[in-house]
Amino acid sequence: MMNVLVVDDDAMVAELNRCYIGQLPGFTCCGSASTLQQAQEFIQNRALAIDLILLDIYLQQDNGLDLLPLLRQSGRESDVIVISSAADAATIKTSLHYGVVDYLIKPFQFARFEEALRGWQQKKNAMDKLPYYEQSELDKLLHGSLPAQSETQRLPKGLTPQTLRTLCQWIEAHPAEEFSTDELAAAVNISRVSCRKYLIWLADSHILFTSIHYGATGRPVYRYRLQPEYRDLLRHYCQ
Repeated sequence: MMNVLVVDDDAMVAELNRCYIGQLPGFTCCGSASTLQQAQEFIQNRALAIDLILLDIYLQQDNGLDLLPLLRQSGRESDVIVISSAADAATIKTSLHYGVVDYLIKPFQFARFEEALRGWQQKKNAMDKLPYYEQSELDKLLHGSLPAQSETQRLPKGLTPQTLRTLCQWIEAHPAEEFSTDELAAAVNISRVSCRKYLIWLADSHILFTSIHYGATGRPVYRYRLQPEYRDLLRHYCQ
């Protein structure tokens, strides 16, 4: 569970952000601060886990940007997404200088909010998984989690974008469901052998998690489920 601290002096906006957070599985609002002093108290409370801070710039008599150096000095590894009506270049440059991971200009839509938090979560999970990186992995991490369109079309021989799209659309419609090769093949009306090839490729692409179950006969049954942090990539193949 990702713990999110909301820092905003507008009670209605803070409540809206809390509601938005509540709509995203895997995220929870761990607190809300309306002043810089309250935000500092949250940060100094070591018993409270804070993975992400949603930070407004205009805080009554305070400047939200002043929290950024204090956060770094505290030793916390919390990341920051700025959500503010401040759209001037100087403020944005200062925010980026302190390493904010995204910047949303008010007003914004829920889709952009979700994109910001999901994108941050995906990068965080990727960084936590690997102790070392290949250049291609680092490029994806720094310059976008989704491959270029030309790259996504290079499927292994024997796989077609049309069938892949059909499979991915079914998986997208059942994001929390675990399924076997036989179950998916029957659901989309393709052969088991063909379905198995696509599932292996999706698992190799990290989009699906694979588990092995042994039945009464001792024969292993492979079951698959979507890895939530790769849902955006799955959606790309649904198009």
